[in-house]
Amino acid sequence: MRIKGFVDLSMVDWDGHVVSVVWTPGCNFRCGFCFNKTLVLKPESLSDVPEEKVLSFLDANRRFLDGICITGGEPTLQPDLDVFCGKVKKLGLKVKLDSNGSNPAVLKSLISRGLIDYVALDVKAPLNPESYGRVTGVSSESLVERVKEGISLLMNSGLDYEFRTTVVPGLHSEDDIRMICEDIRGAKRYVLQVYRPGDTIDPSFKMLKPPSREFMLKLAEIASKYVKEVRVRGLV
Repeated sequence: MRIKGFVDLSMVDWDGHVVSVVWTPGCNFRCGFCFNKTLVLKPESLSDVPEEKVLSFLDANRRFLDGICITGGEPTLQPDLDVFCGKVKKLGLKVKLDSNGSNPAVLKSLISRGLIDYVALDVKAPLNPESYGRVTGVSSESLVERVKEGISLLMNSGLDYEFRTTVVPGLHSEDDIRMICEDIRGAKRYVLQVYRPGDTIDPSFKMLKPPSREFMLKLAEIASKYVKEVRVRGLV
């Protein structure tokens, strides 16, 4: 599997777990606020991290690690994602997958084969083409339907999961979060993430300030009426 970034130890990428993290190149979304600009737009400019290096580290340190987080980019675009997950599982480690939910067939295959243990699925906006296009730069009915399918798949899979939304000033209102929560009503876990400016795909997002603590807590209050567990991630 193509890997463009590797962190050997993280305690923030999977709540309650000590993991390594790998980043895969490329994405089928173009979210203006995404801070992995080079990974999405110019992945060829980044050096490859040999898969063997990652697996060797995992093998040597599996006594101290719970598993690995596979993020991106969009990992489900990698044709050999399942093979890599299988290699990690053979080491006795857990696999967390970060995904935008646009490839439900890949998710279904990974889940049915027992190759992943946790999925963090981004729900970028209310599930309609206009809202998704505004936030992701990609607008189509088929895309939204695929994300809906991914959401339904997770909610009925028995696998541990979270849905999450990065709250970006100017893109997400109270009504947006309410509509998202209606779309995921009854979900096990919903995480509201604080937007932090970085080297974003759209440079204008660099100038935005993070949403306030008060606003994030208000959104959490709204979400708590729809889902079983609400977390706010990134408050300072």
